[in-house]
Amino acid sequence: MTDESAAPGRPELTRGVGPWAAIAVNVANMIGTGVFLKTRVMTCNVGHARTVLLVWIAAGLLSLAGTFSYSEIAAMMPEAGGDYIYLRRAYGRLTGFLFGWMSVAVARTGSQAALAVGLAIFMNVALGGVLEAWQIRSDVLGVRFHISGLTLVALAAIWAVALINCASVVAGGRTTLIVTIAKVVLVFGVGLAAFLFAPGHWSNLGASGLDGTCEGVAASARGGVAGFGAAMLGALWAYDGWNNVASLAGEIRNPQRNLPRAFIGGMLVVGALYLFVNIAYYYALTPVEIASVPASSSVATEVLKRFLGPIAVSVTAVALMVSSFGSLHSSALASSRIPFAMARDGLFFRGLAKLSPRSNVPARAVVAEAAWGSVLALSGSYDALTDSVVFVSWAFYGLSMASLFIFRRTLPEAPRPYRALGYPVVPLMFLLATGALLVNTFVAEPRQALQGVAVLLAGLPFYWWWSHAAAR
Repeated sequence: MTDESAAPGRPELTRGVGPWAAIAVNVANMIGTGVFLKTRVMTCNVGHARTVLLVWIAAGLLSLAGTFSYSEIAAMMPEAGGDYIYLRRAYGRLTGFLFGWMSVAVARTGSQAALAVGLAIFMNVALGGVLEAWQIRSDVLGVRFHISGLTLVALAAIWAVALINCASVVAGGRTTLIVTIAKVVLVFGVGLAAFLFAPGHWSNLGASGLDGTCEGVAASARGGVAGFGAAMLGALWAYDGWNNVASLAGEIRNPQRNLPRAFIGGMLVVGALYLFVNIAYYYALTPVEIASVPASSSVATEVLKRFLGPIAVSVTAVALMVSSFGSLHSSALASSRIPFAMARDGLFFRGLAKLSPRSNVPARAVVAEAAWGSVLALSGSYDALTDSVVFVSWAFYGLSMASLFIFRRTLPEAPRPYRALGYPVVPLMFLLATGALLVNTFVAEPRQALQGVAVLLAGLPFYWWWSHAAAR
């Protein structure tokens, strides 16, 4: 299928991202801090170690089911913008715009701000609190400014990533591959070290953690269906990012073959890694010890303390810092293509549709996202904003998945170099699971769900303005 947005004589993106770099984009987006932090809460949610492992497997299979359908759609429409393109073609310009609006205004940029601030926090821990101690306070025209070393490092990380991604898509892809290899080695190293050096026992896998202290975990999210659902959400959050490479589809070499590899291969790598390191956690610590880990620490830190002592805190902080940087870089690389695609359709600032004459990348879109991400990082509002769009994010995931059925009906003759495995049963199972998660989120967190809807509604005036401006 050709790119509908292509125009004669207009510069096009360079397909400079190879198969390994494409896989790395998805792997880097998935491996963040969840694998280091979520096992404690999940143990409190479901109690038993084996049930936690079952949840990791179930969430991984659900995400893998999603990659099967995304692989067919992305290989059929290998264009910059990913979900924005699929939603626009399946449901119309308004639906595509609202997805892009949510991504650019809150979801992707807010996530990048959170990753940058997290990186600064982990660096501060590794350096013994130096960054937090360095602060500047001043009053300018009655307005009080407060900047710490943490803030400066977070901003530096956002702009360093932006500069790398402005250089060329090849440089961005290579950086992602290098950092992703480092992340995989670090996570695998934590698990391997636990097996080799921690005084563990396999009987821990059959034990319960219901007697743990479970700091900060609500009683309503412990045990039963509610607990299992809460644990699934935690695991799915750790797997989130499995579809991120879709936005970069316009710059992947041989996309009909390499996009399915990126989706499915990345998911299989991360799923195996998560299962391995969680088994290592339970080998080194009992479920009660894991459930009793302080909320300010991580399970990985407590495992490493068994044989490294106090230095484990700094080692874990470095691992989390590298992981955060990798996620920040790959997220910025792929997500900047969403405003670029919107601008080409006349549904965003026109200037963001221009490619750099030197690197042939959408440098203006990269810089614009970095600027807005910096504002969110300075404001400190990113956590509240990203939490508010979890509900609508999963709603769009469901709509993108459902577009597979629409395209099978409306575009039956379109080239399909890859066909979704298990169609229609597997995508239907994904849609049912997504619907259950949406209902659970709305019941459990109605305020956040409604806030997410409010973010979407706030985009309607902008859609009206840009759509009318494009028609003129």
